[in-house]
Amino acid sequence: MNSREDFLLKAYELGIIKFGSFTLKSGIESPFYVDLRPLASSPMLLKTLSNNLLSLVNESRVELICGVPYAALPMATTMSLVSGIPLIIKRKENKGYGTKRMVEGVFENGQNCLLVEDVITSGKSLVETIDEVEKEGLEVTDIVVVLDREQGGIEKLKEKGYNVQALFTINEVIEILHKYHRLEADDVKRIKSFLQDSAQPAPTFKTAYEDRDIQHPVGKRMLDIALRKESNLIASADVVSSRELVDLAEKIGDKIVALKLHSDIITDFDMQLVAELKVLARKHNFLLFEDRKFADIGNTQELQFKKGVYRFAEWVDMVTAHPIAGEKSFDVFENTGVAAIIEMSSKGTLTDNNYIAQALNVADRCANIFSVVAQRRVPESLLLLTPGVNMDSTGDSKGQQYNTPEKVFNEYHTDFIIVGRGIYQANDAAEAAEKYCKAGWEAYLRSLGK
Repeated sequence: MNSREDFLLKAYELGIIKFGSFTLKSGIESPFYVDLRPLASSPMLLKTLSNNLLSLVNESRVELICGVPYAALPMATTMSLVSGIPLIIKRKENKGYGTKRMVEGVFENGQNCLLVEDVITSGKSLVETIDEVEKEGLEVTDIVVVLDREQGGIEKLKEKGYNVQALFTINEVIEILHKYHRLEADDVKRIKSFLQDSAQPAPTFKTAYEDRDIQHPVGKRMLDIALRKESNLIASADVVSSRELVDLAEKIGDKIVALKLHSDIITDFDMQLVAELKVLARKHNFLLFEDRKFADIGNTQELQFKKGVYRFAEWVDMVTAHPIAGEKSFDVFENTGVAAIIEMSSKGTLTDNNYIAQALNVADRCANIFSVVAQRRVPESLLLLTPGVNMDSTGDSKGQQYNTPEKVFNEYHTDFIIVGRGIYQANDAAEAAEKYCKAGWEAYLRSLGK
């Protein structure tokens, strides 16, 4: 008996794996259930496990260790104590007070972080942890897992470029337990049959634009423009003069679905500019999208929307607004389409998982919210607009973090990409818009499985 087998048999006696009939979180009936949390009650086994996991990676390039909450936290803590490598802690949700950080500990931008997971199935919890850790400016290259259920999770992570090592596969566990008479031959056959049937789950693809059930007229028009132009590009026009804005709209209008504006940064804004933009929007068939980020009580928002210098209600097709003031605050936008800001792309954003869940509930209930701005998958009853897309940069000095079209369509099932500096700061804006239009459309088609 080797040391790995000895460890597994002792861990088995603690009840880390049970056989019978179990309903998993996914609703699937499984002939076994894995729970590695009892290992935390055995210091000697936990130390042995930690040494085994550390042996799977090159420690010289690991600067931090982080366990995926919650089951892997004792393992990561023990690995830190054994190796002397500093530990950071990833919260599962923001507590809403104190520092409100999702990652706790002492670390520096650019440090390499080893992630530790107990069991991997689809890899979803690992992907979420990777996103949170990388948002803090850390780099993840290596991941160690105690048990691979062999249902595609490791393969998906390896395809994304991560070095993932598992101490055991479920088939190895079954073979070892059978070898040492902890499992009968009939049980082995039944479990292996289940594993074979579930080893290759059907890939999940996003729903095509033409099949989306979006009821709001602005949302319907947005999808129609996308199909006509074969584009899912929203250009963020963060320029500061009327002439720059009109020139940009003329150059890129035929490649975009919407032109996202910040009217309050235009130094010479007037209604003549509005008239010119409306002409260009009709000529090139794109939406006028005011990124006002409304975030006040309903009465104030109504005044901001309908009155003042900008009089948005008279000319914009859609606006952005935060759900922070609650569901009724959206009533003021009437027939204008709303993109609710669920999550922001900047480093250190306070839009934590608890806020995001509540904001999505508001968005799903409001008739004039047809889309949301976020960096994650959302219900298909809403269109997903993802900002922070740039093919030539990973971020800036002010906390902005960028993703590629491929990543946001593949991982988030994005519907529309929002590109700013990648277009308006390019030497040739029209050429840049063409590049993003093509890349976004190709990424969309691949996300459909085409």
